[in-house]
Amino acid sequence: MKGGFSGKKNKTRGLLCRLSAMSDPLDKTLLSDAGLLRRPAVFSGFPDLVSAESTRHGGVSEAPFASLNLGKSTADDPARVAENRRRFCAALGFTPEQMAWSVQVHGNAVRVVEAPGGGEGFDALVTDRPGILLAVSIADCTPILIFDFKNRAVAAVHSGWPGTAARVVEKTLETMKNRYGTAGEDCYAYVGTCIDECSFEVGEEVAVRFEPEFRRYDPERGKFLVDLKMANAAMLRAFGVREDRIGISPYSTVLNNDDYFSHRKEKGATGRMVAAIGMKQ
Repeated sequence: MKGGFSGKKNKTRGLLCRLSAMSDPLDKTLLSDAGLLRRPAVFSGFPDLVSAESTRHGGVSEAPFASLNLGKSTADDPARVAENRRRFCAALGFTPEQMAWSVQVHGNAVRVVEAPGGGEGFDALVTDRPGILLAVSIADCTPILIFDFKNRAVAAVHSGWPGTAARVVEKTLETMKNRYGTAGEDCYAYVGTCIDECSFEVGEEVAVRFEPEFRRYDPERGKFLVDLKMANAAMLRAFGVREDRIGISPYSTVLNNDDYFSHRKEKGATGRMVAAIGMKQ
């Protein structure tokens, strides 16, 4: 299996990884909002849609959670997390009481959201109810946001390597299809900031769970590298979402760690970002 990956290909992709760390902060993929969050430009044509992924800036938490830690499951002061969540929601025109979320388990269960509030055991949320802000927590895993403009439905997905291997994005889209009549040609989607391929070293037992085009072996490190962004984007395309309607973040939680929390780079002692989407009432 290892012999199928050429050294020349590894060097080329390694260069691309280094270039991704130097992404222009005004990259057209994301529209900045005073450092607190970035808004996916792919959704910019829909004024009644709200979407964003937070950065680590603009909050009140202290190290190692500095400063906009939105993670309730961290060891941060709950009062600071609550204030951070208030600031993030306010920037989007929502309140924390309008958020819908779940305790995530790295699975592929999808929660159909009828009202704001928390849940447990879900890694994807879908709704067609305006006034609800769907939110998933991230710190290396891939967030995916989806908008079905025809049927007025949205989804927020948390997809780490287990969820990606379990095809949580595919299951989310099938849930939207069955629940709301969603079709690929009616969707826009965003694959958010996560760990980059060159930083995501895994063993062969993980690598074999991915298609060959999303994994490669690096002989210098003796590790496999997996591209979570491309693996999730492929599921969107397979469902029929047009290429020009898929936005992909140019940023990495590891390479751009000054702006994003990274569980791997910071060895678990860090905060959490949120990726969120909702429709205005």
